[in-house]
Amino acid sequence: MSITHKPSDGRVPGQGSGPDAGAGTRPEGPGGEDGIGAAGAQLSTQPADTLASGPSLGPLGWLRWMWRQLTSMRIALILLFLLSLAAIPGSLIPQRSDELKVTAFKKAHPDISPLYSRLDLFHVYGSPWFSAIYILLFVSLAGCIVPRSWQFVGQLRAKPPGAPRRLDRLPAYSTWRTDASPEQVAQAARKALRGRRFRVDVTGTSVAAEKGYLREAGNLLFHVALFGLLIGFAWTSLNAASGGKLVVEGQDGFVNNLTQYDDFSGGTLYGADDLKPFGFSLDSFEDQYATSGPERGTALKFQADIHYWSGTSSAHPTKGTISTNHPLSIGGEKVYLISHGYAPVVTVKDAQGNVAYQGPVPFLPQDANLTSTGVIKVPDAMGKNGKPDQLAFEGFFTPTGDTAQGPVSLFPAELQPILWLNAYHGDLGLDSGIAQNVYQLDTTHMKQYKLNTKTGVNGVALGVGDSMTLPGGAGSLEFDGVKRWASFTISHQSGNELALVSGIIAILGLMGSLFIQRRRIWVRAVPSDQGTLVETGGLGRSESARIADELGHLVDQLQPDAPVRAAPAHASQPDAGSGAADDDAGPGSGATPDAEATPEAGATPGPAAPAPDPADEAEPATVPGSGASNAPDEPPTPPHDEGARA
Repeated sequence: MSITHKPSDGRVPGQGSGPDAGAGTRPEGPGGEDGIGAAGAQLSTQPADTLASGPSLGPLGWLRWMWRQLTSMRIALILLFLLSLAAIPGSLIPQRSDELKVTAFKKAHPDISPLYSRLDLFHVYGSPWFSAIYILLFVSLAGCIVPRSWQFVGQLRAKPPGAPRRLDRLPAYSTWRTDASPEQVAQAARKALRGRRFRVDVTGTSVAAEKGYLREAGNLLFHVALFGLLIGFAWTSLNAASGGKLVVEGQDGFVNNLTQYDDFSGGTLYGADDLKPFGFSLDSFEDQYATSGPERGTALKFQADIHYWSGTSSAHPTKGTISTNHPLSIGGEKVYLISHGYAPVVTVKDAQGNVAYQGPVPFLPQDANLTSTGVIKVPDAMGKNGKPDQLAFEGFFTPTGDTAQGPVSLFPAELQPILWLNAYHGDLGLDSGIAQNVYQLDTTHMKQYKLNTKTGVNGVALGVGDSMTLPGGAGSLEFDGVKRWASFTISHQSGNELALVSGIIAILGLMGSLFIQRRRIWVRAVPSDQGTLVETGGLGRSESARIADELGHLVDQLQPDAPVRAAPAHASQPDAGSGAADDDAGPGSGATPDAEATPEAGATPGPAAPAPDPADEAEPATVPGSGASNAPDEPPTPPHDEGARA
């Protein structure tokens, strides 16, 4: 008895080559390529390329060819690659969701901006060309999944195919003779294969078994999950919205209303009318930094302590915290902590002695030590003559400053706060109807006050509790203290759950398609004058030594019920099971020239079989239920360099 494993060129025998190999192409010759025929077909649900062997294409044929190309794996991968390339401009170029950045980009690049506008590069994800790629990918996946699913259902309902005429031409093969009857061998093979969770079909004394259907199920599951991922991303894009809000501790807080947002970007299916009622207020902001060592100044903790409520009533708020990478869900929306900073508290009086402004003014950080810049605008100030004379202050805030070092913070924590300011008066331009940035000052119609004329510096540095008086009694400013502010992003996304579940399913499906091998095993028992001739063969979806190992384990299981028949005393050559003469036996033919040869790895050792009976040569052995026979004039099995597994 021997087990032969014949490495192939990576193709499944009887299935041709090329991109559609394994799809059941037309067999060559009466028994198919290598005499295997239908036994090696339909190990995959990839559609067969029936156009390659047909006549010249007409209009309908070209449409079929275009549809086949669109639904092929090659085109799907190309479309995925194009989709990833098309998304790059959306991450590098400002999008219309942030009009301020788009406006700034156009001002900074006046030459290239018109071209970007014509190509919709400021609105990539809503552009026609991006939508075309997305829709084509949808159609490609749908056209691939639906027919393959039907084919897979058909394969699940079908019986394993019958054994090929020449089992010895399969990648894995074994044969021996036994005294057990063919019916006993078939029954033992059926029981053993069922125990190994094969689907089994018995025809007479020939057993066909198949296993590994989960490989194709995993492949289809991966494609369905990829389809779900695309739907999830599309739904998230269409039904998404986000907005930002800067909140100062101890102030009124935030209510989820369009007028409360500093900036807001809605989706196609989600706008201002769909905002859910909720709100929150910032109680305090906690931060912590390393105070010594090489990591001095490195942030250790950022946390916003808030009170929030859902619905229209804020009578019973709930305490909560939001920290970096730990958002809080309020009213079904996610609230993220984005940034933080300092808001100096000032009191500004005009020339009439009236308090024109009092409260915190957020300054924006410019470096890791939170050196911040800001503008204090006082539109309600009055001059000495009783006419409006608007005031403005521009400068820096340093949480840990030093007047000898200039307006540069030395540490991000609030250890020695200093407010550095210049002063202006005139017209702020707020009545022009043109929107202004609250953190920038337009000095076109304003005049700067000359401060510290002895030093030539038109600015002052104020500590907490200090004040400055404007020249000519035009007013004053007092630095009362410092408060913290935090910036939040309120995000609405409804497709994340579908995308997450689809991603997990895609990984599981991919694992199944990679690690599960589709394989078939046949056992044939034929009566002869020297006992029952048992042949086993195995065929896998792809080239793998596992099919030979599995066939060896099956042969071991069959030995108690179908033991190898003892060789006669005059036998000098074990039976190869192919009816070839001694001189014709060669490597790969199933013959073992030396009974003492060492078995290869994975081989199933056993006693030598008797030499072939001349009666077997004269009368071909008919395989019950297969409808085929081993004709005596059939050419012998071509030799293989790998040799036989003894």
